[in-house]
Amino acid sequence: MEVVNRNEVETFITKDSSEIREILAPKNSSIMNQSLAEAMLAPGMGTDEHFHPKAEEIYYILDGRGRMQIDGEEREVEPGDGIAIPPGKRHMIWSIGGSDLVFLCCCSPAYSHDDTVIV
Repeated sequence: MEVVNRNEVETFITKDSSEIREILAPKNSSIMNQSLAEAMLAPGMGTDEHFHPKAEEIYYILDGRGRMQIDGEEREVEPGDGIAIPPGKRHMIWSIGGSDLVFLCCCSPAYSHDDTVIV
């Protein structure tokens, strides 16, 4: 059985400028086809607009308030919201509240700098 605690995983900055912890991914587990990460954006901060040619993503908001943009469409997001991001869709998210925006990011295939295109 594999169990990885998020407190035991180092953070890193992704190609789109978000700070994440990969909780389960090919580099730290037997999972080969997807990844699960926790991302954090400080108040007023956001990711760079980008897309993934191969990976589909799901964002799940845990804490804070944000604004999500996918292919030019925008809306506010809050805890409990799940956001579907198909491959090839340009997207970005930023924190609009007074606290950190914290969300889970699931990628299939697993997150890769090589599959992230900044626009």
